[in-house]
Amino acid sequence: MAAIGVYSTPKMEYVEGRCISSIHSSTSLKLWPMIGRTGFPIRRKRLEVNCSLPNTMSPLESEEDAATLSSSDSLEDEFSHVTKFKMSDFKIRNRVSIGLGGRGDEIVFEAMVNDPHSPLYKTRVVLRQLISPRAKRRGHRAIEVLKRLGRRKLMYHSYSMQVHGYICSSMIDENSSFTLVHGHHGSASLRHWLQRSDWLPTLEATLSLDQESVRRVGDDTIGGPAISRQLRLIRILMRDLLIGVNYVHSHGLAHTELRLENLHISAVDKHIKVGILGNASDFNEADPADNTSYDNMDRRRMMIAFDMRCVGFIMAKMVLRELMDPTIFAKFKAFLTKGNDPSCLREFLLHAVKRNSSVGNFGIQILDRNWGAGWHLLSVLLAPKPLDRISCLNALRHPFLCGPKWRVNPSIDLIRWSLGSTTVRIAEEYIYGQQQRSRLAHFVELMEMLNPYPKPKHWLGLLPGKWRLLYCTGRHIGLTLRQPSVRVLIGEVYLTMSKVSQPKTTFSAASHISFTVMAGRDWAHDKSGVGGELQVNSFFRLRAGRRLYLEEETISSKFPSATQDAQASVLKRLSSKKWRKAIPIYEIPSSLSVAKLVSDEIDVMMSLNKPLNGNMEVAQKAIQEVRTQIPPEMFDLSKIVCGTYLDSRLLVLRSVNGSALFFHRCTNDS
Repeated sequence: MAAIGVYSTPKMEYVEGRCISSIHSSTSLKLWPMIGRTGFPIRRKRLEVNCSLPNTMSPLESEEDAATLSSSDSLEDEFSHVTKFKMSDFKIRNRVSIGLGGRGDEIVFEAMVNDPHSPLYKTRVVLRQLISPRAKRRGHRAIEVLKRLGRRKLMYHSYSMQVHGYICSSMIDENSSFTLVHGHHGSASLRHWLQRSDWLPTLEATLSLDQESVRRVGDDTIGGPAISRQLRLIRILMRDLLIGVNYVHSHGLAHTELRLENLHISAVDKHIKVGILGNASDFNEADPADNTSYDNMDRRRMMIAFDMRCVGFIMAKMVLRELMDPTIFAKFKAFLTKGNDPSCLREFLLHAVKRNSSVGNFGIQILDRNWGAGWHLLSVLLAPKPLDRISCLNALRHPFLCGPKWRVNPSIDLIRWSLGSTTVRIAEEYIYGQQQRSRLAHFVELMEMLNPYPKPKHWLGLLPGKWRLLYCTGRHIGLTLRQPSVRVLIGEVYLTMSKVSQPKTTFSAASHISFTVMAGRDWAHDKSGVGGELQVNSFFRLRAGRRLYLEEETISSKFPSATQDAQASVLKRLSSKKWRKAIPIYEIPSSLSVAKLVSDEIDVMMSLNKPLNGNMEVAQKAIQEVRTQIPPEMFDLSKIVCGTYLDSRLLVLRSVNGSALFFHRCTNDS
């Protein structure tokens, strides 16, 4: 006799809950059942009739059914560390916050657990229904990762988005629905927090930063109390994020999807929650028996470096809120993808962000603090070579993320960076009194003492490029209290180094000077005039050399007073206990290795946009005024005798009279 069975599946209606991340608010969207829409299918109760006869099933079919049942049991055993829910265990809410928006193949619900026997009774959760096979694989992966990370429950609950369980009618049927049940850690992602107009006081209140702590963190240094408040908040968020990412890395996993939309701030425990690990990837996927240890180590480094680059993008958007604009952020990413060095980001962002800034350039001031430590951390997070990127643990020890009460011993690289950043900022102020001139000469001497590339072979790859002249210890660039007969306003002064194919140690150097001749009497208010350019071309050969420190009695006749004072200050400073701890120099050297530059013949050209009323005397006086304001080494490149400092962003050249020319690298987008 045939047996007839009737069964039904639980009702699960699709809801219009797709959230668009470009909406700049954390308001709620009301959800309505989608009836009559063809964009999404509607899963309804269905009636199926199965007819079967006793003892008519073949042995092969019996084996297949047994294998199917065993595979279903094995899959459920793999997910035994999480709870399998039913739709009847939840009460679906009719509103979903925009900050919880999913992908195109996901539908998001907010729900409340209404099962009194469940430990999550009356707990707010998020139901993420996964539609496509790829989305279902992400859901399965998130549950698998939980089994590894959940061993340290305190760390997992503090820094990761909690996954409570799943809803699935059949583990082996690909067409069955699969819904992920995870924790509700706030209704907005970190992106939505930062897009609010009152994001700073709101986040301070969420993280329980009371007014007393806000008042104490304020100071009268660069930017004032508002800058200090933002810096303190960014330190808290970045440290929390790095701890969470390091927790994932320590378990042999890489997140691979770190971005602002996947980060949530919990108002309960005041921690950042790293998003669902649905795309987490293992460092070691090969068989341990194989000889693939080197490949696995490379894979580990590459995947960690990828996550750290994502952390760098998150930090850039948190500090420089102008990058929240997609057009500006696209320029920011294009700057990096073109192969530009991230250490030159400040030079690029001063032009790209400052013109479009509407928030007072707070981000530039935050990164400038503490001797430019923020720019250094950003550059090592976004380093072009993956092996050069900083790790989570080293980033947590970085001075930018450590408050003033935490004493951090900086590395030699960070000391060099700090000296260069401070020298650049002093030179940009254009206040060249005797005190500042002495400080600039002092910092240049310290940089030369710590030159990371003293041998000429290192200069072959770093020297080519376009360098902008910032300062010269022997000449005051610009207008002074003099009363010249012709007023000349100096524009930009560049030195372009290009490598010549043969021989390899030969470079072509071009000095380019732009200026404006202001012929009118109202030059103090009207800076318009006749523009002109002056260019000097020459060739240099690179050789190894040494710079000798002269005796005290011969210094006065060879060097300017600023250089003499700077050398004496350097010798005194490096012999102190403070600098001996930071710089392992136990004896002041009598000479330093330098890159010697041997110049050939030079070629000088000058052009004006239009004639100066046919008056040759005015043109001669204009050229004379340009030569008075510009260091003579830029007109006669043969006077440059050696290079004493070089890194990816700074260059120091010495002339025959001992003057130092300080350059900053310019990128193609600067």
